[in-house]
Amino acid sequence: MTTTEKDRSVASLVLEKFKTIFSETPLIIRSPGRVNLIGEHTDYNNGFVLPAAINKAIYMAVSPRKDQGLHIHSVDLDLSYEGNMDRLEPSSLGWPDYILGVIDQIRKKGHTVGGFNCVFGGDIPLGAGLSSSAALECATAFSLNELFGLGLDLLTMVKLSQKAENEFVGVQCGIMDQFASMFGRKDHVIRLDCQSLAYEYVPFPMEDFRIVLFDTQVKHSLASSEYNTRRQQCEAGVRLVQTGHPQVRSLRDVTVAMLDRYVAPADQLVYQRCLYVVQENTRLLAAIGDLQKGDIASFGEKMFETHEGLSKQYEVSCKELDFLVDHVKDNPVVLGARMMGGGFGGCTINLVQEDAIGELVAQTTVAYAKAMGKDLKAYVAQIENGTALF
Repeated sequence: MTTTEKDRSVASLVLEKFKTIFSETPLIIRSPGRVNLIGEHTDYNNGFVLPAAINKAIYMAVSPRKDQGLHIHSVDLDLSYEGNMDRLEPSSLGWPDYILGVIDQIRKKGHTVGGFNCVFGGDIPLGAGLSSSAALECATAFSLNELFGLGLDLLTMVKLSQKAENEFVGVQCGIMDQFASMFGRKDHVIRLDCQSLAYEYVPFPMEDFRIVLFDTQVKHSLASSEYNTRRQQCEAGVRLVQTGHPQVRSLRDVTVAMLDRYVAPADQLVYQRCLYVVQENTRLLAAIGDLQKGDIASFGEKMFETHEGLSKQYEVSCKELDFLVDHVKDNPVVLGARMMGGGFGGCTINLVQEDAIGELVAQTTVAYAKAMGKDLKAYVAQIENGTALF
């Protein structure tokens, strides 16, 4: 099945369900998940990231209601939620909160949004670190903007989607996921400056290779607590540097020389955390240079370097992720690989020669089961456009 056929089959399921429940013809919006090629844990340090929207997405069908009712159905979960626009509060189900939070933020910006019917479903694997939550938020913002003629621009919708997750859902995510979902462009990665939100599209030619995601099928309990700890350690490093450079606001403004002078003598652990982030920003900018020269091999080498830093300096990897990266490191059909996302589970992202994908997946699946005693899932991703009418 081609990407277009797959898109249509998922969208058709959503449309069919909507017509069954509501007996209306809706608007349909496609909102993709994302990968991040390089630049991990740099977003909340005001650094650079290099994400892209992918060919796995949420499809949302919506129509306005004449009352203030809110009727939402999840095709994938086969669950429904009913509420009222006049009483927006977190639900006991959890999943509606990503939609409710966006409505809440739109209203806080002074816009009027009436009741509506909504059915959504998708093919973004849950828990794999491909940002299904951001895709759902962006789909909601885009849908309501179209449905009620709110006149919101893409960046405004990105910001309110992130704020919905921060304030209504209670997850302190950075802005990268929503930005990539909304601003994605086919066959391009996005060089995003998380400090200024300046961005540029960098061509990412994929004639001969594909992005392959190996899903460890694990999510260790350390993930959320250690994520918060890393943020605190980065902030501690900034405070140490500020004793000599009060103008510094984040690790984005910090050099290795500053870390050597102010952080290394005070706290070696904090030094290692901060050193990774500073080096990762430098590595990302160099990797963009590789892409501009068409040097995918050098770009891939930097992905391996990033994993080494995440595993040894930032210490957010785990044995399953390390195994998968080590397993492909010397394989000539794999140009680059690293863990992707918050860490302690989820996926590795791999650049793989297209004609070798089948054999690599089969061989890695067997090796992973033997070494880790777990099943491996693999997803092949292509870079696609961002959130839009379908």
